[in-house]
Amino acid sequence: MKRLAIVLALVSGAALTTWLPAHAQQPRSGGELVFPVPSEPPSYDGHREETFGLIHPFAPFYNTLLRVDPFDPSGTKPVPSIAESWTVSPDGLTYTFKIRTGVKFHDGSDMTARDVKASHDKIIFPPPGVGSTRKGQYSAVASVEAPNATTVVIKLKYPSGSLLAGLSSPYNFIYKADILAKEPNWYEKNIMGTGPFTFVEHVKGSHVVGKKFADYWDKGKPYLDGFRAIFMRDSAAQVAAVRGERAHIQFRSFTPKDRDNLKAALGDKITVQESPWDCVLLVGFNHEKKPFDDKRVRRALTLALDRHEGSKALSQIAIVKTVAGVQVPGTPFATPPEELYKLAGYWTDPAKSRAEARRLLKEAGVPEGFSFTFSNRGIPMPYEPLGVWMIDQWRQVGLNVKHNVIESRAYYGVIRKGDAEVFMDFQCGYIVEPDLDMYKFLSSDRNPANYGRYKDPVLDDLYDKQGRAKSVEERKALIRQFEKRLLDEEVHYMMTLQWHRIVPHSSKVKGWTITPSHYLNNTLDTVWLTQ
Repeated sequence: MKRLAIVLALVSGAALTTWLPAHAQQPRSGGELVFPVPSEPPSYDGHREETFGLIHPFAPFYNTLLRVDPFDPSGTKPVPSIAESWTVSPDGLTYTFKIRTGVKFHDGSDMTARDVKASHDKIIFPPPGVGSTRKGQYSAVASVEAPNATTVVIKLKYPSGSLLAGLSSPYNFIYKADILAKEPNWYEKNIMGTGPFTFVEHVKGSHVVGKKFADYWDKGKPYLDGFRAIFMRDSAAQVAAVRGERAHIQFRSFTPKDRDNLKAALGDKITVQESPWDCVLLVGFNHEKKPFDDKRVRRALTLALDRHEGSKALSQIAIVKTVAGVQVPGTPFATPPEELYKLAGYWTDPAKSRAEARRLLKEAGVPEGFSFTFSNRGIPMPYEPLGVWMIDQWRQVGLNVKHNVIESRAYYGVIRKGDAEVFMDFQCGYIVEPDLDMYKFLSSDRNPANYGRYKDPVLDDLYDKQGRAKSVEERKALIRQFEKRLLDEEVHYMMTLQWHRIVPHSSKVKGWTITPSHYLNNTLDTVWLTQ
């Protein structure tokens, strides 16, 4: 983890910052932070959902067992939150967490280790009928125990180098055990946590409002009196809100052009932070629908994409940049370009690649002009430009593709039910770590967020082996095998382009540090306004 932090700190060193570190200044109390959010969540349950549309407006109402250090630009350092400290047994199989005292839920009741256990049992061992999209990240966990009110013990089946990172997930909201015992799905439609802000209202399609929690356990925080998250799908409207000083920040990202226009218009009133981004859009194939149950067809669709030219063009207009595999380029386990470019869809000769795509389609019995529907999520950036680009690429190998853009809130209902043929999906991590970034691709019986609906025990075995590897080089070799099977041999999913994060914000905003994940630093307890 230390080695990973050092590398990512270097990668993130190009971040544009024009102020002293936030924690070196004296925070000011008061004010309301206003920020647009481009998407609205399907439900309120952090254990079930996987969208920033939940994290940005609703994370301030909750705490997690651990968190990622909010002032670490690499976004890799787990630090205390509800757990004030922890120890690890010599054999690496037992993690013991000391739980803070004096932490209260927003209903005034005390939070104890029992609540922490119940929340993590729901995440790791969900009962039938309860959704948990990240349970696959915790396959090493044997049990979660709460021997007393201030102690949580997590026992493992085998040592795991990614457990602390997994427990720092911003989605792992601490829920009240009494509520979960009565109704495990209560939090899908209700909000009640221990976070720095209490829930005021959610007007669907409009906004979410939170106010300062007077009894917050971290005394002196939060600094803000409250926040207002405004649901705003249109990118131009988001930029206009920041430019007109009606909003302070949009936590996801703006485009290079948006950044330049805001800086030109507002000068020193705007501060820009940039970072590599552990986020990539994927194309998923419903393996239960013909002809996408045929790997020759899936391979043809990835071969049709000229990612190298696409990167040059799309990086000028969208929040995408680098050609990538299953790990963020430039990080320790990423495949070197000369190796990555040997995989299907990454060849540097587009004519050769598309000729092979046409050959495979013909061999699979797919006629010229074959038509199918590509389902895309209704978020303009970068979903729509990437969707339009891919449809044009597929046209060049004789395919006729309809672009079906689905409103963001309804989108997951479509792909979870298996109604889509070919669809946009994504893998966005909160810490750059192979166990966390690659769990997305496990078989559907191990990972409910596998919307391709496939089972691949070979892929699962490679994932398990890389997580238990005893050396960095052994792990790298296994990740290469995993990547080749996923993207080249079976093409269960295909990658588009790695994202690049750009956050221009009001210079009044302090106490917020960009990281390679738009899921981090949304609790807002460290954020303050200069006026």
